[in-house]
Amino acid sequence: MAIPSGSADNDQPPAAEAAAPRFPELYVPDMPFAMPELQTLAADGLLDRLHHRGYTLPGVAASPQLRARAAAGAVPLPVRQRVVAGRMTAAWIYGCAPEPDRLALLVDAKRRVSSLRNTRGCTLHEVKLGPFDVVSLGGLMVSSPLRTALDIALHVDAGRAIPALEGLLARPQKDVRLRLLVLAIEATPRVPHKRAALEKLAALAPALVAGGPVNVEHAVNPADSAEDVAQVLGVAHLEGKL
Repeated sequence: MAIPSGSADNDQPPAAEAAAPRFPELYVPDMPFAMPELQTLAADGLLDRLHHRGYTLPGVAASPQLRARAAAGAVPLPVRQRVVAGRMTAAWIYGCAPEPDRLALLVDAKRRVSSLRNTRGCTLHEVKLGPFDVVSLGGLMVSSPLRTALDIALHVDAGRAIPALEGLLARPQKDVRLRLLVLAIEATPRVPHKRAALEKLAALAPALVAGGPVNVEHAVNPADSAEDVAQVLGVAHLEGKL
């Protein structure tokens, strides 16, 4: 079984070679190979597994955009524009955690979620989302790095959360800062699991957390939106897209 060639004839001029078809970056079931064929190609070393429903050519760099495209293929098309990949799924998309067994999808509380309950292979979380909480990657909406870190600190067990938080803090973009994350949690007085979240952050930088709550002059309400935290702290660099 061979992957269709994308090379051009040697007689073609350089411009024609540049315009010749290229291998796809991502192979998903039925585009063009069925799932058993993809698994066979991977077993033969002709493809690398990126996601349980996505494969790449060996050596292709797994960018956040590519991981998001792979995750998007696992979300039914009718609901894809109504959900946001979040928590450990978003951490995986950003390259900061292993691929989770199930997609974690966030649904804005202003949307009806009853029609999404039967979405297979996914876990739905009804939350409040602000415009700074979501970015667009690879045809999928994904929680922003700051919102992802906040959700992981609050809702994911320490064994998985701490390595993912370390990865998010170490991203070359430096778009998640530990001090900002501590302030975000401290500024939300009614958030459940706040103490446990601060304990996770204390494991990363005890000097920032161990002395007690960070003093915040203006509390944030409501608690679920990183957008509100950004406004209170005067963070102007958070973008809506990557």
